[in-house]
Amino acid sequence: MSRYKRRLFKDNAMQVVATVLAVIALALLAWILVTLFAKGAHSLSINTFTQPMDAQGALSGLANAVVGSLIMVALATAIAAPIGVMAGTYLSEIGGNSKLAQSVRFINDVLLSAPSILIGLFVYNIAVKPFGGFSGIAGVIALGIVILPVAVRATEDMLRLVPGSLREAAFALGAPQFKVITDVMWRAASAGIMTGVLLALARAAGETAPLIFSAFGAQAWTFNLTKPMASLPLAIYQYAQEPAQDKVDLAWTGALIITLGVLLLNIASRAVIAGTGRK
Repeated sequence: MSRYKRRLFKDNAMQVVATVLAVIALALLAWILVTLFAKGAHSLSINTFTQPMDAQGALSGLANAVVGSLIMVALATAIAAPIGVMAGTYLSEIGGNSKLAQSVRFINDVLLSAPSILIGLFVYNIAVKPFGGFSGIAGVIALGIVILPVAVRATEDMLRLVPGSLREAAFALGAPQFKVITDVMWRAASAGIMTGVLLALARAAGETAPLIFSAFGAQAWTFNLTKPMASLPLAIYQYAQEPAQDKVDLAWTGALIITLGVLLLNIASRAVIAGTGRK
């Protein structure tokens, strides 16, 4: 067999392998989605979004858990995402290979690889135990720590992918560094940065372990961030262990709600990015 034929064979073989693996990944994703719809859709009703977890019998719902998750994830994202974007910008555009930048990267890598339950234990020791009780604020801190390293890494990587010629052209025109970063680099990398933040948000929305040691959960309505607060992942974790089938069905419904929420969020963000690109 000639060298050309060997290379052609290897190329075709790798294409087949890549295609098969892609089909397997899509099939697994479809399997998960079909299972979620099959087991969770039949328990989805108006009571799911209007009744709290402590409602009795058929009136039991997940309304307080959904609201609690929205509050904590929104606050955590509002706090952690800007910090992560600024830190990633520093690492890419300012810090370079300085000792401070290397230290930040090392700490960020540790946070990325740390099990989420360790984050929960850390928050328990700094925000729960000293103040004498679980709280929504502690849950926000835990989810913020989950979001932060993902936002930092995504921002740094996306900014490094921007062609250096754009940066050089802006500087050649006399633009100061902050204008180059905000008007050129951020705009060029906005789609990637937003995708990274959304990935971080999706991860935080599904985390259970950090909330067990921070927000703890609640059966009834509560909007007080200084008290234990319900969340959808905790409700799923709790109901999945119940002997009653209706509670298990609600756990599947909660998993479906989280999945659909993340899906809708991604669709909306893509629409926003597409609209920004046209402008």
